[in-house]
Amino acid sequence: MYQVLARKYRPQSFAELIGQEHVRTTLENAIGQSRIAHGYIFAGQRGTGKTTVARILARCLNCQQGPTITPCGVCSSCTEIAAGNSVDVIEIDAASNRGINEMRELRENVRYRPARDRYKVFIVDEAHQITSEAFNALLKTLEEPPEWVVFILCTTEAHKIPTTITSRCQQFSFRSVDFPDVVGRMEWICGQEGIEADAEVLAVLAQSGEGSVRDSLSALDQAIACCGTKLNSAEVRELLGVFSLDKLHRVTQALADSDSRRMLDVVQELERNGQNLQHFCRELARYFRNLMVARLVGAGSRLIAASPQEQEKLAGIAAQFSEEDLTRFLQITLDLFRDMQQSLQPRLHLELGLLRLVHAGRLISIEEALAQAGGAPAAPRGTAPPAAKPPAAPRARAAEAAPVELPPPPAAAPPPPPANGDWRDRLHAELVARGLTFIADAVAHADVEAFGNELRFRAPREFTLHLKSGDLQKVVQALAGRPLRIAVSTGDAAPAPAAATAAQETDEVSARALAHPEVQRFQEMFPGSQVRVVRNLRE
Repeated sequence: MYQVLARKYRPQSFAELIGQEHVRTTLENAIGQSRIAHGYIFAGQRGTGKTTVARILARCLNCQQGPTITPCGVCSSCTEIAAGNSVDVIEIDAASNRGINEMRELRENVRYRPARDRYKVFIVDEAHQITSEAFNALLKTLEEPPEWVVFILCTTEAHKIPTTITSRCQQFSFRSVDFPDVVGRMEWICGQEGIEADAEVLAVLAQSGEGSVRDSLSALDQAIACCGTKLNSAEVRELLGVFSLDKLHRVTQALADSDSRRMLDVVQELERNGQNLQHFCRELARYFRNLMVARLVGAGSRLIAASPQEQEKLAGIAAQFSEEDLTRFLQITLDLFRDMQQSLQPRLHLELGLLRLVHAGRLISIEEALAQAGGAPAAPRGTAPPAAKPPAAPRARAAEAAPVELPPPPAAAPPPPPANGDWRDRLHAELVARGLTFIADAVAHADVEAFGNELRFRAPREFTLHLKSGDLQKVVQALAGRPLRIAVSTGDAAPAPAAATAAQETDEVSARALAHPEVQRFQEMFPGSQVRVVRNLRE
């Protein structure tokens, strides 16, 4: 009977284990020092070797030459544990034995000594599925078990195990296996099985496992069943639904050319070929992530799960974009993938998301926008900013070196607002002409002072409410020719002459600043903008 590769080449000792060096070293030291704990929790993602390490630990403890870190593999205990039919190594599937009755039965079984071996080992798979009541029934036994019992709880969701259980066990976190280790393991297995597979095929199979050795070997089994003894990368990609780098590169080509129509063609081809749009979006997010990493660290990095040839291609593609662009593309794609999980129209969402990528690629920084507005050519995207120019020579020295063309005279300034002494009279007359008698009466009882872009009113308390009217704001703007901020305070004292003189001088400085041609040019570039504060640098 055929045995799948994941079972046929399952590691039988710590020496055969790939990855998880931190777990292997700790367990080997514990066995060598005879410091065997009564409870262990092995937590990590699927296919990273939790149950495998649990069986290896059981073999090390019960080998006839043990306890030892190198079990013989030929004694009855080693062979039975490897086959899964040892009397003293009990494997429990907590997904189907999760209730309090099963835990009571286990608690009764713990009381009896091993039938033959040195330890009675309980391996509980998917331990997080045990109910709270069942865990409570196991608490006392797990805290003070007999000296011949070892519990090993394996789980993919360690956060679901109660803290009362984790505090009684030693916990080991299993990490996803590195991409080169998975590729090397599959390459060795292909050599043992007589399978021809190049580096690209092995990279595709390792990528499909996402750090899980078992998933990668299952994909290898499927590829062998499809292609025979010689694996072809195109057939393997089509079998596993993995998109090639060339297909994903069509998206970045459309981004580089800012071609929205080509984006719609990509979606049309996916729909016509019956490919999963959500899976494409997921692969696209991973593709942009790899481009961003390649842009930051270059090719040959362990952070990218790809073959050396693919990493070179990714580095060349990433050089066309800036780090900010790739970060923006990745965020948009992740948001798109999240939205497509609940979408009833995935094609519409994908088309919209790809068009958003094109629009995001057209964005430029504020520095580039200002450089283009000033007539200076903007630096190419993705390149370093130009070096700063050296400071200009003093104006007098430059005039001696060469004649200087004087700038054209500034445009005529807008008519100045009424002087401080005229504000109250002008406002009162205008308000009376418009029929706003209550506001006119309040202005007549107020002291008015212009200070920069602010018009200050000081009046008795009974008149302050009328001075905050929007009608007064409109009249002030009409008289001044520009928006002015109105500040109202309570008081009867008249402003000091020095303050009035300073306010008048500040107003004149503001008028000259607003009449400057550069200020007027920027106001034309940004319509609706306002100059709120003008500061006199001489003060």
